[in-house]
Amino acid sequence: MKISDLLRLSTDNLRRRKGRTALTVIGVVVGTFSIIVMISLGIASNAQNEAMLQSWGDLTQITINNYQWGAASGDVPVLDDKMLDQLRSYEHVVAVTPMYQDNNLNAQIYAGKNDRYEAYAWNMYGVDMDALQAMDYQLISGSFVADDLNLGKKKIPVLIGEHFAYEFQDTRKSPNSGKRQRYWGEPIPIVHCDKCGYVPIDESELPLRLPMVESYEPTDNGESPLAKMTDWLETTCPCCGGKAMRETDTMPQWAGSSWYFLRYMDPHNDKALASKEAIKYWSPVDWYNGGMEHTTLHLLYSRFWHKFLYDIGVVNTPEPYAKRTSHGMILGENGEKMSKSRGNVVNPDEIVDEYGADTLRLYEMFIGDFEKAAPWSQSSIRGCRRFIERYYNLQTILNNADGIRPELESSFHKAIKKVGDDIENIKFNTAIATLMALINDITATGAITKEELRIFTILLNPFAPHVTEEVFEMCKLGDGIVAEQKWPEYDEAKCKDETIEIVVQVNGKIKTKLNIPVESEKNAVLDMAKADANVAKAIENMNIIKEIYVPNKLVNLVVKP
Repeated sequence: MKISDLLRLSTDNLRRRKGRTALTVIGVVVGTFSIIVMISLGIASNAQNEAMLQSWGDLTQITINNYQWGAASGDVPVLDDKMLDQLRSYEHVVAVTPMYQDNNLNAQIYAGKNDRYEAYAWNMYGVDMDALQAMDYQLISGSFVADDLNLGKKKIPVLIGEHFAYEFQDTRKSPNSGKRQRYWGEPIPIVHCDKCGYVPIDESELPLRLPMVESYEPTDNGESPLAKMTDWLETTCPCCGGKAMRETDTMPQWAGSSWYFLRYMDPHNDKALASKEAIKYWSPVDWYNGGMEHTTLHLLYSRFWHKFLYDIGVVNTPEPYAKRTSHGMILGENGEKMSKSRGNVVNPDEIVDEYGADTLRLYEMFIGDFEKAAPWSQSSIRGCRRFIERYYNLQTILNNADGIRPELESSFHKAIKKVGDDIENIKFNTAIATLMALINDITATGAITKEELRIFTILLNPFAPHVTEEVFEMCKLGDGIVAEQKWPEYDEAKCKDETIEIVVQVNGKIKTKLNIPVESEKNAVLDMAKADANVAKAIENMNIIKEIYVPNKLVNLVVKP
């Protein structure tokens, strides 16, 4: 058969089966288009990855922490100058620097001639200046700090990040100029009259309200946006009735947000700030908490307003609150303060959607010390989620036994005491750590009694209220809700350890750790320490010059050849 015959036959078949032919053509076109799209996406993805990798450069940074966890025996390396020199000697190591981090600062930073510009910093890093360029830090403007630069005892030179530069404000400008002065803010109820001077408006005109406008842009001369609003600005003097001008400055942002707790006492009262009865019942506030920046700002204004109100007889206590604390700041994963400009903000709604509200609540209390700054960690979020899942799954090993089993008595009584004390002292992270240790003890037994689950649920409820309420109801652990249950009691005698772990050192270096009976005699502990294989090897053929024993903490043997 000729090729022409084959072509004619094929053409005839295509004509006879037009539907199948059309579908075949469409399939070929779609398939070809899909292949082209996939190849294009692959090429684009490779190009993007290559660009990203090139932007990272060819530098690998390794962070070494001077932790001693898990060092049960042998010498623990110390990150001293000798160790730094050793690290520098390794092949391909470009630079080595010690690093110090402080995330709980309230430092003022100045820039420009005569300290014209100022900003506040909350966290800083200290590194070897010689390593900065090797670590690929690029200097956009200014210069690296010279070794011989002397700024005086009260100042130290610092380098700031590109985004932090936007925090600086010009001290030469009037407080009501530029970004320092906003339209929004509590208006000051004062007018200026050429004849009478500064005069307060009549009390019947209070509260003074800001005008509703479309634009809040600052004026060209640096004045408040209110200066352009003549209908509001121009008024009459309360004293002489002549022409007067309202004050265009507004109160600072901290002023209006520092008395709100008084309004909470009687929020629906439209006749007074709050009724005498409500103020007498609720005042003073038991506990006032805020961010670290509130230490100087909210603290100042809240006491100022309250003392003024006390002097005129509105409130019945000279101080606004009985206790005041400041909490630390949650930083981004890069250790910097969270901000939109830095691109390290975490949306809590997304965390709740993926892990649940209990996980977010638990993690925020577990992240670190209440009063200290702590960096956000996505992996730790997942760890908190796993802990909640472990708690929820305890019901799968629930049995019908009563009370607390003897092997867990000490663990439970210690947990009840520790969690209760930590909550009172705002040490939520260690309270949660105690519960994590307790659940390990429980799961190791392969079972849990109803009373054990009830107590654990009550202890966990302040940190994860939703899941604990659900387990409480599903397992019928009591009447009502968990939040209404009485806090479990503990027996002090059952909180004491029978044994305790101590560290054994030779010339200040850790050689081993021993579990000894609590309050053991000194000579008995020294004998046990010397009998340990690692210690015995370290003191072999050595003269013991001094034996140091700190009860229930450590043994240190000072030896010489």
